[in-house]
Amino acid sequence: MKIHQLSVTYLAEQDRILVRINTASSEEMRLWLTRRLLLGLWPLLSKLMTRHLLKLEAAGTSLDTADEDLKKMLADFRKEEFLRDADFDTPYQENQSALPLGDEPLLVTDVDAAPLPNGRLRLSFNERPPGTDKPRSFHMEMEPKLMQGLMHLLDQALGRSQWREPFGAPQAVEDAMAEDDHAARRKPRYLN
Repeated sequence: MKIHQLSVTYLAEQDRILVRINTASSEEMRLWLTRRLLLGLWPLLSKLMTRHLLKLEAAGTSLDTADEDLKKMLADFRKEEFLRDADFDTPYQENQSALPLGDEPLLVTDVDAAPLPNGRLRLSFNERPPGTDKPRSFHMEMEPKLMQGLMHLLDQALGRSQWREPFGAPQAVEDAMAEDDHAARRKPRYLN
């Protein structure tokens, strides 16, 4: 399968991220990604992508002993290079002729990710709802450049979803309570 276009959209009414993948043969795969899934998937994909980019460097074998700052700098440089060459301006082509996964997007419950010797990254998206004998799945292989584009689109969707925002740090709540208590002590008190 040759990937033609990717679309990643946060849908607030669903509180999910919809990933749509157009192929060169006019097929569209649709995937729902939840916050729970991305909490575990995002760090894994980031780590795999960084390792994979470092292996592709000309000095890849000698980078094993390099310090983490150098590794991060090289990976960030390569990611920026990929994003510079990416096309984020062409509108996504709607209404593909075939939906191999069906009308309903695949509700991804787990993802298997593995770097391949040919430089690609294989991602297998699985929907395994409890009590179902017939799970649905979809896998694809992506060049590092395309994978970085997907990561960039996911990062933008994560920003729009506000899933990275904490529910409220305990220290902030304690500070607010202490401030309220302090303000209460400053008010004048009247005794009658």
